[in-house]
Amino acid sequence: MDGTSQQPAQTMVKQRHQSTMTGDPLFKGLVLTTGIGVLLVLGAIITVMAVGGIPAFKAFGPGFLFSAAWNPVSQHFGAAAPVFGTLASSAIGLIIAIPLSFGTAFWLTALAPPALSSVIGMAVQLLAAVPSIIFGMWGFFVLVPPMAHYVQPTARHLFGHVPGLSALVSGAPFGTGLLTAGLILAIMIMPSITAVMRDVFVSMPTVLRESAYGLGATRWEVMRQVVLPWSRHGVVGGIVLGMGRAMGETMAVTFVIGDSNHIGWSLFAPSNTIASLIALEFPESPAGSLKLASLMALGAILMAISFITLWCSRVLLVRSESQAGKR
Repeated sequence: MDGTSQQPAQTMVKQRHQSTMTGDPLFKGLVLTTGIGVLLVLGAIITVMAVGGIPAFKAFGPGFLFSAAWNPVSQHFGAAAPVFGTLASSAIGLIIAIPLSFGTAFWLTALAPPALSSVIGMAVQLLAAVPSIIFGMWGFFVLVPPMAHYVQPTARHLFGHVPGLSALVSGAPFGTGLLTAGLILAIMIMPSITAVMRDVFVSMPTVLRESAYGLGATRWEVMRQVVLPWSRHGVVGGIVLGMGRAMGETMAVTFVIGDSNHIGWSLFAPSNTIASLIALEFPESPAGSLKLASLMALGAILMAISFITLWCSRVLLVRSESQAGKR
């Protein structure tokens, strides 16, 4: 009886061992292939952009990065104006979106009733799924007229004679410009940042939050001293995700930024971004032309800016962790 009962058990153990021996290498190879595939795709994108932009870098040298000219007639191109527009509009969008995203995530996780929180959270996720061109059309018809007729004239009336601030509100009231583009970008990236922050705040162990409440901490003290330090990686990740979308956004910005290769300090001045300039000029660029090479070089610069911002965020996280460890 014992010998016959042990044989089926031994057979099952052998079968499990054989399936494990065949399944683990297969799974390991599949995961390794996907990881290498991501690196290959990323490398291919960088290579295409860099190789395509070599003629522009050869023709203009380092001056390509600092020149604001963009004249297809004289075949003189520079990256300074679209790079400035990309950084400025993205910075405006982040300055507006980060506080709103944090406030929304804080309200959803700490203040809102559960039923209302689930409804609002789903609405935020649906807002993140709206196509970018819809935001652009909405901004052109809804935001541009008030910016031209009310916001900029009021800002010029209030700050037009203040030293330093007068440059920020100067220019003709077109309605399109950096501030309008920044507002559109803020509306677009706020749902993504809010969703990431909300998920990170919810995933925090309940015992940590309850312990802080048990010590007499208020909701804001719990958020500032317990939740944020614990979830800083996710919060920074959400911000970096929103910043990447802001810098690479194309159609929504194209509708409201004004399409002008100009560098100025006015928030209401028409400008351009790298993505919007590529979208507008790429169909009119013949293959092998210097203009097409300049657009490819702009794409490589945009990739480099994205990598630099990601690296800076990682450095800030490492420094904050080292400082927290010393404390």
